[in-house]
Amino acid sequence: MSNNKLFSIVLLSYYSSKRIPVVFQRVAEVMEKENIPFEFIVMDDGSKDDSYKTALELEKQDSRVRAYQLSRNYTSHYVKFAGFSVSRGACVTSIPDDMQQPLDTYVTMYRQWEKGNKLVIPYRTSRNDGWLKDKLAQGYYKLMNSFSEVKFPPGGFDVFLADREVVDILNERIHPINTSTTVEVLRLGFDPVFIPYDRPKVKNKSRWTFKKKLKAAADAFYTSSNFPIRLITYLGVITSIFSFGLIIFTIITKLFGKPSMLGISVPGWATTVIFISLFSGLILFSLGIIAEYIWRIYEEVKNRPGYIIKKKD
Repeated sequence: MSNNKLFSIVLLSYYSSKRIPVVFQRVAEVMEKENIPFEFIVMDDGSKDDSYKTALELEKQDSRVRAYQLSRNYTSHYVKFAGFSVSRGACVTSIPDDMQQPLDTYVTMYRQWEKGNKLVIPYRTSRNDGWLKDKLAQGYYKLMNSFSEVKFPPGGFDVFLADREVVDILNERIHPINTSTTVEVLRLGFDPVFIPYDRPKVKNKSRWTFKKKLKAAADAFYTSSNFPIRLITYLGVITSIFSFGLIIFTIITKLFGKPSMLGISVPGWATTVIFISLFSGLILFSLGIIAEYIWRIYEEVKNRPGYIIKKKD
């Protein structure tokens, strides 16, 4: 089969032994109905159950299936990078094992790609994860759109279709460390086409824990924004002006020999402690921001792989 029309679909597998056959069956039905040639890449994220074994059995049964396993759990962002690296299709996408991404969006993405669009992004117009989670997600995307160099569509997105040209850039030019495919494709340009959809609610409990979400959010923000560094500069200027004004205020008070001015008491250990605490906090806050960037530089220069795909026996 020629790969010039092949659609590579990467399944993000993590403890998915029961879901893999179901997802493949549903994908195959839709793709066959639409006459879309595809390959189904199961990329297991270091599961400790029978997920990889199930994928290997499915690979033996259907030539369109290819099974791989990472050496440990790397989280979904790196699973996408890994899946893209072994894909053969002219266009590539990913699919979660909980089917939260409607299958009709894959058909729509592919049809848009056939029209010549190299990057197609379906974005959520609604989500039903609970009031708190929804508000946190909205706040995150507003923060990213306000203070980073990438602009997320309303509601954000997890899945996208990328042309082979874009995939090759991700594979060859992007080091998959402390970043994500979603951030990187937005930075690349290619005039993405955005498609709205309503995300269905699923009963399965998410394995995308708060700790993983927090790390992914921090990585995305520091990778695509220099605002925290600029914030240190702004704080330095503001505190310098404040300190200079405080020095003038203190000199005038001393010259006039008054213990207070405008009702504000200047002498005393309490005032000293307050200002020392204030500026110490600002210094530690600034050092923390700098440390975040230095740590990421340190991780980058070590040039370690973002993921490791185990060899098949």
